[in-house]
Amino acid sequence: MNKLYSILNSNYVMLLITTFIVLNIFTKQVYSQKLYEKNFYGGLHYLSDYISSVEFQNLKENINHTQLVDSIYLKALKFFNNDISEALLCLTFSCLPFEKIRLRFLFDIQLAIPLPSPPNEVFKKRLNNLPQKLFFDSPRTESGDKDKLSHFFGNAFLSYNTGSFNLSKLIGIFVETIEDAIFIDGSYDMRDILINYLGSLYGNVLRNKKNILPSDILKIYQLLFIRIY
Repeated sequence: MNKLYSILNSNYVMLLITTFIVLNIFTKQVYSQKLYEKNFYGGLHYLSDYISSVEFQNLKENINHTQLVDSIYLKALKFFNNDISEALLCLTFSCLPFEKIRLRFLFDIQLAIPLPSPPNEVFKKRLNNLPQKLFFDSPRTESGDKDKLSHFFGNAFLSYNTGSFNLSKLIGIFVETIEDAIFIDGSYDMRDILINYLGSLYGNVLRNKKNILPSDILKIYQLLFIRIY
C-alpha cells in the first residue's frame, strides 16, 4: 500500500511539474505574441526592448558602436523574417532619439506631433543605450550621433524601395531644408546630409547584396575626409 502510494505520489509530482512547465511555456508564448506581434508596432516594441536591455548595454561596453548598429539591424531582420524593407522602416522609428516632433508655422503657431514610440520608461532606456560614437568626429557629448541612425535607416528604406539613389538623396536634402524651416528643434546640418547619402547608398547596395551590414557602409564616412596630397 505504501509502495503504491509512493508511486502515485511521485506521478502526481511529475504531473504537477510537467503542467507547470507547459503552462509556463504557453504563457510566455502568448505573452510574446501579444507583445511582439509580427507587424510594425510589434517590431518597434521588440527592438526598443532589445536596445534598452542589459544585454545590449553590456555589448555597448565591449564592442564599437558601428558593430552595435549591425546588432540592431540583424535583430530587426530576424524579427521580420528577412524582410529588408520592413526591417529598415521599423529601424527608422526604433532609433529615433525623440518621442514627438514640434513644428512651427506662420504667426509662430506651434504643434507637437507624437511619433510611434514605446512606453516612456523603455524610451528613456533606449535613448540612453543608442549608439552615439559612430564616426571619428562624433560629438563628445551624451547624445553624440544618436540622431544619425534614423537618418541612415530612413534613407536606406527610401533607396531600397524606390530603386532610385538620386531620389533618395533629393528627399534627404528636402527634409533637411524643411527641418531647418519649420522644425523647432531642427537645423540644417551638413553631417546629416552625409549620413543621408550613406543611408541611400546602403539601401541601393542592399538591393543586390543582401548580406551587407550597416557598418560596411558607415565606415566609408571617414574616407570622405581623407585628403590626397
